[in-house]
Amino acid sequence: MLKAWDEELSLMRPISVYRNDEDSLSFMYRVAGKGTQWLSQLKRNDKIMLLGALGNGFPCEEVHGHIALVGGGIGIPPLYETAKKLNTLGNKVDIYLGYKDALFAFEEFEDVCENIFISSEQGFEGYKGFITDLLKPAQYDAVFTCGPLVMMSKIIDMCKESNTPIWCSMEKHMGCGIGACLTCSCKTTNGMKRTCKDGPVFKGEELVF
Repeated sequence: MLKAWDEELSLMRPISVYRNDEDSLSFMYRVAGKGTQWLSQLKRNDKIMLLGALGNGFPCEEVHGHIALVGGGIGIPPLYETAKKLNTLGNKVDIYLGYKDALFAFEEFEDVCENIFISSEQGFEGYKGFITDLLKPAQYDAVFTCGPLVMMSKIIDMCKESNTPIWCSMEKHMGCGIGACLTCSCKTTNGMKRTCKDGPVFKGEELVF
């Protein structure tokens, strides 16, 4: 949770970690409102309030073998550290990146992934269409995904057909980030869960869309 303002906006903004290097922590976000607009105007030495890290992450230690990561839009940046961790643990990692139009960040995955598959809805680069058109879950030992709900719902159905384990990182508006305000609740087979506290990563079969 990030905040760089004292007045007007009281709530912090939930932003996923993009890169965690030895001497720096990086975030990637899309300017979508006043909060992210203010973040985009920060200059060197400006102060940022940070609360975290919060919630859980993908279960990298629980999977082994050939792993597919599928990211769509702003769900792409959080997958970089996941790919790096899986690679470090000796897994073969393929990344599937779905864009609406302009591409970003795909070069970063070249050092940590075996293969990179790219699609764009406008067809300017890569495959023209949806990233789910390229994914074949039966080829993998597990699938991790983060992105639009419609994309993740489709991937869950595909993984059910091939009996491939899948984990999803949910995107929700979060007010507090610690499970107190309940604004980020999502429906699961075990009742309502707090995305920030119980997630954001859930097993695919748990989620109810």
